[in-house]
Amino acid sequence: MPRVSIPAGHDPRTHVWALAGPAGAAAMAFSSAVMAGSMLSLREYESARISIAGVNDCELCLSWRSAAAARGNPNDPASLPEDFYACVLARRFATLSTRERLCADYATRFASDHLAMGDDLWIEMHEQFTDAEIVDLTLCVGSCLVFGRINRVLDIDGGCRVGAV
Repeated sequence: MPRVSIPAGHDPRTHVWALAGPAGAAAMAFSSAVMAGSMLSLREYESARISIAGVNDCELCLSWRSAAAARGNPNDPASLPEDFYACVLARRFATLSTRERLCADYATRFASDHLAMGDDLWIEMHEQFTDAEIVDLTLCVGSCLVFGRINRVLDIDGGCRVGAV
């Protein structure tokens, strides 16, 4: 049950942002801009996003598949299969590229133990990504972390199984 009042018939995922007025609108614009404007591939972005969803245990985020819709046709055969998400969440990285694995690892460390990001990670990150891509990934991860945590803290994610969009 949401921890803020949601009128009957209103979607808690959108109503909560309306409660915040201009700040809520700005938050939603930021989230949308990060998702739609990322220079990462869809698989890289989703590796990071679903890793954060797992750390946050955000039901909405774990079931969300909107990134495919935001970047093109959600019915495109190139959209990501469910086993991709299952592998990332289980940290079975054998089917991922080095960059996809790094996005998942970076996101998990960012969310759960950011002070333990040692030189080994940064060396590998700089071997695989440009500085601009690292900043882009960091914005993606930060956005996913904060909005997923808001969903969980305000309990607006409960029962929001979205499925494929």
